[in-house]
Amino acid sequence: GGEGTVTSTVKTVGIVGARGHTGAELVRLVAAHPGLALAFVSSRELDGEPVSAHVEGFAGELRYGNFDPAAVARSGADAVVLALPNDKGGPFVAAIEAQVSGTLIVDLSADHRFDPQWAYGLPERGRDAIRGARRIANPGCYATAMQLAIAPLLDQLAGPPQCFGVSGYSGAGTTPSDRNNPELLRDNLMPYALANHIHEREVTAHLGVPVEFMPHVAPHFRGITMTVNLWLREPMERDAIERLYRRRYAGEPLVEVVEEAPWVSRIAGRHGVQIGGFTVAPGGRRVVVVATLDNLLKGAATQAMQNLNLALGFDEFTSIPAQGRLARH
Repeated sequence: GGEGTVTSTVKTVGIVGARGHTGAELVRLVAAHPGLALAFVSSRELDGEPVSAHVEGFAGELRYGNFDPAAVARSGADAVVLALPNDKGGPFVAAIEAQVSGTLIVDLSADHRFDPQWAYGLPERGRDAIRGARRIANPGCYATAMQLAIAPLLDQLAGPPQCFGVSGYSGAGTTPSDRNNPELLRDNLMPYALANHIHEREVTAHLGVPVEFMPHVAPHFRGITMTVNLWLREPMERDAIERLYRRRYAGEPLVEVVEEAPWVSRIAGRHGVQIGGFTVAPGGRRVVVVATLDNLLKGAATQAMQNLNLALGFDEFTSIPAQGRLARH
């Protein structure tokens, strides 16, 4: 009976670069999805090891493989997620494109975020371009926080928003560096790339206004705090600003507008964004807004899952845990 029709709609997903923090989150989300099956998970370092040994809560026999671009292209997966560092995905894209297979590619790196041939995967700012797309560039984690924090006031801006960002060190990836070394980060805050960071260019390109961004790494593991200073052309009351944000995000299950400035410790492990702490300086033209998100989830894996769902024709929020979605107010 009905069994055959269910399995025939299951789509396969392969993940390249599955060893990283984001790869592990994505493995979990795909495994929990009723309409998706993992075709392969590729990691040079973990080749041959069982996925269950590295991804908490993962059940099943699947092992990591070491898939080169040709093997990824031959796999015939319906979708391939590239969870690779910047400038490493090119050969995989080229190999898949040589197959003319219609395989969906979701790239988590910055490689295609400026390429008009690729849909930009920030669903809360443009689902239509993502639905049915075959090439999707997943936004940066900081860039997601900045865009969602600024978007409702985009039409009112008198100048470049200034964004002070602080990330947990998981944002610096798994390759050892000063920025993911807990010893160096203890009791410390590490400023870096204080002008012209790639996410600054990304937000400037996608919002169409210049944005100034100053990133920092903190000793916590996961989660971003983004404090945004906005100058408005006309004075606005605090309540009017909050109403604007509530209206803009009223139908968004993964965006919660809150009264107080949100805390990064409360967003860790959750799939959405919190935006709040709306503060208006005397004179009504300077506004400060704070956004928090988990850089591995809404900043990466959860967003990739929204994009996979939209592109493959599933409900956008399938497999994103309802209890992990933010409460509506």
